[in-house]
Amino acid sequence: MTDAEEFCHHLGQVQEVSPSSEGCEDCLRVGGRWVHLRVCMLCGHVGCCDSSPGQHATAHFDESGHALVQSFEPGEDWWWCYVDEFAFAVEGAPNFEHS
Repeated sequence: MTDAEEFCHHLGQVQEVSPSSEGCEDCLRVGGRWVHLRVCMLCGHVGCCDSSPGQHATAHFDESGHALVQSFEPGEDWWWCYVDEFAFAVEGAPNFEHS
C-alpha cells in the first residue's frame, strides 16, 4: 500500500479526465482572476486555488463532493484530497498543466 492509498480513501473514485478549460472556468465566466489552478480528478473541472479571490476549486468540492484535485500548474504534479486533508503524488498519473 502506498502512502497515498493509506492516507487518502478516495483514490478509487478517480476517473480519466480532460481539463474543462485552460483557466478557471468560473473566473472566466464572471471575468475574475486566479493565482493558481487545480483540476478535479473526478470530472475535469478546472478551478482556482484558495489563494485566489474566488476559491473555485474548493467551491467545486463543496458543491459536488469531488474530493481529489491535481495541480494544473506547469512543473507541478501533486494532488490534494479535501476530505482527508492530504497532499500526495501518484506515480504514473498524467501531469496536467495549462499553457
